[in-house]
Amino acid sequence: MNQLIEQLKVQIIQQLNLEDVEPQEINEDEVLFGGDLGLDSIDALELIVLLEREYGIKIKNQEEGKEVFVSVRTIAEFIDQNS
Repeated sequence: MNQLIEQLKVQIIQQLNLEDVEPQEINEDEVLFGGDLGLDSIDALELIVLLEREYGIKIKNQEEGKEVFVSVRTIAEFIDQNS
């Protein structure tokens, strides 16, 4: 799981073009939206594309997305459960 979390941090930085952020600066339990990263709804769409492209996983609805995109750890757990 730790390897997946670290991989996700790198992928999120690349996907969202977070140029001034290093993977080690992202706390895997930190809230993604409304937290220090300042992610918004456009970023959520980019994360959905990332999950579909890299892991073949689709988010079924907005409620599921809210549960999945809480933190890097919740994304990793979702990938682990659905792949």
